[in-house]
Amino acid sequence: MRVKICGITNIDDALAAVYAGADALGFVFYEKSPRYVSAKKAKEIVSKLPPFVTCTGLFVNVSSSFVNEVCLESGMDLAQIHFEADKDFYDSLRVKHIKVVRARSKEDLHKYEDEYRIVDAFVESYGGEGKRVEISWFENVDRSKIILAGGLTPKNLKEVKNLGFYGVDVSSGVEREKGIKDHKKINEFVKIAKSELNEQIRSFN
Repeated sequence: MRVKICGITNIDDALAAVYAGADALGFVFYEKSPRYVSAKKAKEIVSKLPPFVTCTGLFVNVSSSFVNEVCLESGMDLAQIHFEADKDFYDSLRVKHIKVVRARSKEDLHKYEDEYRIVDAFVESYGGEGKRVEISWFENVDRSKIILAGGLTPKNLKEVKNLGFYGVDVSSGVEREKGIKDHKKINEFVKIAKSELNEQIRSFN
């Protein structure tokens, strides 16, 4: 299971996530969020990271030109589009992207079902509030291209880790306070998410 640690605001938290085994880091370019970072600050953090870590920029209600500019300046590999946008918007992007489904109901889970996408619980503040998606909604839904977000913690991750999601995305669930990560929680979260993989690796040795 792939793991993304979102809401990174400083290099210490970024490195803690990487060394714990996270596959991706998320940087929030939404100024109303307590986890907001500027493109300049994100670039400073990204420049100090080891290779093979996917850096993802989260955007809310902005133009495609803004996404392109910020991703280029900050060194993002991927743009996370956390709002509804039209075809022209996506056609204008010059960076790889992933869409976010802000699920209000089970029916929403079928949006973009032919694409890899993040499924988060709908909240007015665009995420980061620890609200969970109703797990029963995923029954009879192909989960192989879904990255599950919203309300995940080291304590409840075991409930979803064997349901076939492509990955999980966590922010508030591994924080000490808004915008500051708890490194112990990060380690525990990644360890649980990767435990099946680790068991498979050991079986080959």
